[in-house]
Amino acid sequence: MAILLRIIVLLIATTPTFVAAQQLITLNDVEEGLPAITADEPIATEFSAERAAQYLDRSALNWQKTKKCATCHTNLFYMVARPALKTILPDSGEVRSFYEDYRKVRWEKKGPTEAQGFWPIVVGTGLTFNDLQTTGKLSDVAREVLDIMWTVQREDGGWKWPDCDYAPLEIDDHYGVTLAALTVGIAPDGYAETPQARAGLEKLRKYLKDNPPKSLHHRAMLAWCSIRVDGIVTQEQRDKTLAELLALQLDDGGWSTAGLLTDWKGLARSDGQPLDTNTSDGYGTGLVIVIARELGVPADDPQLQRGIASLHVNQRESGKWFTRSPVKECSNLITNVGSAFAVLALQACGELPRGPFGKRMPATQ
Repeated sequence: MAILLRIIVLLIATTPTFVAAQQLITLNDVEEGLPAITADEPIATEFSAERAAQYLDRSALNWQKTKKCATCHTNLFYMVARPALKTILPDSGEVRSFYEDYRKVRWEKKGPTEAQGFWPIVVGTGLTFNDLQTTGKLSDVAREVLDIMWTVQREDGGWKWPDCDYAPLEIDDHYGVTLAALTVGIAPDGYAETPQARAGLEKLRKYLKDNPPKSLHHRAMLAWCSIRVDGIVTQEQRDKTLAELLALQLDDGGWSTAGLLTDWKGLARSDGQPLDTNTSDGYGTGLVIVIARELGVPADDPQLQRGIASLHVNQRESGKWFTRSPVKECSNLITNVGSAFAVLALQACGELPRGPFGKRMPATQ
């Protein structure tokens, strides 16, 4: 009997489920206070999806413990990308619960105001994409947050969005509008056809018409959301944007985030240095690959495969992909969203389970 018990214990201890459970990272496992994100960390000797999951968990939970808010540069795209790694390493579910608590706790009695329009977009996007990547169904809490989003939409069709000079995510309202359009268009269960969504999208289209894009990054987001929501840009405009994106691939196979911003008149680094367009990074590479796949470029396309190869060899020892803040020094927090997009790019090209992001609407307009 003793021998049998030892065999059972050994089998349990060596199963992947047991190992994964032992490696689960929770809110209690992370320190309060944001760690430094620098380019000094060595490149990993080999690619590891498990380390990528660990980095995403630690960065999102650290932000949650330290800042106690939902934000697009760290835990938002964690919600989008983390399900792609769930079979490799389960997550604690605490970031998802934190996002749900915006509706269930923070907004239980009093919802956000128009001056806080940023929050329902970030929370609604995180919950909606997380639903899409897990159950494939729009949860009640995600639907409720999206409904709240329309109540704080401005009359001009936009939303109040942070302007921290943190290009390209927190610098102007345009990004928030395209993110809202993408989320509504991609939401499962026909959410875009609900009366409130149809009315809100009509106002949103007017905002985009009245506020033309200032950069290739803007145009890339327009191209992406336009395959889910009609009346935003034409097929010809999408094709032109895709060609511009692919043309910026660097010699190492990756893309530079700053390279997507060079045509933004008046945009300049706060330290007076030129934009670093010659160094590939996680956000630029991941975003271009994901959008290219969404626009119909096959996963085995040689350019995309060079990009995937670049991601494989540029992961850092901690599991992240470094991205330098392209304009204003802001602790290189874009590295967190960049690491999430690197994971999404790997998923989009079949390197990880499932794949963003379901069916697209016909691109006919």
